Amino acid sequence: VQLVESGGGLVQAGGSLRLSCVASGSIFSINAMGWYRQAPGKQRDLVAVINSGGDANYADSVKGRFTISRENDKNTVYLQMNSLKPEDTAVYYCNAHVLIVGGDRWGDHWGQGTQVTVSS
Repeated sequence: VQLVESGGGLVQAGGSLRLSCVASGSIFSINAMGWYRQAPGKQRDLVAVINSGGDANYADSVKGRFTISRENDKNTVYLQMNSLKPEDTAVYYCNAHVLIVGGDRWGDHWGQGTQVTVSS
């Protein structure tokens, strides 16, 4: 299973970015998909997660500014980030909880990360 993120970059405070993540490979089913971020010297934290039914949860720090969505038929998850702040600067990682073809248990898979930098 491979997860490929795109859409990161440099933006001024108050601006917007949209991240995308496509999962591919021997995928039978995907349950939750989510975004995490890791700033330098800090742990990786959950930003937002969405299940296959469309129910989403957000970190308090991004509620009202970020929106997670997904297209199940494309194995794709998005993160729309508005009103960005310098403290949102981090490497953003995509995560998917996947049942592979022929597998008997679910497993977590990660993308390589995409850098988001918000200048003040």
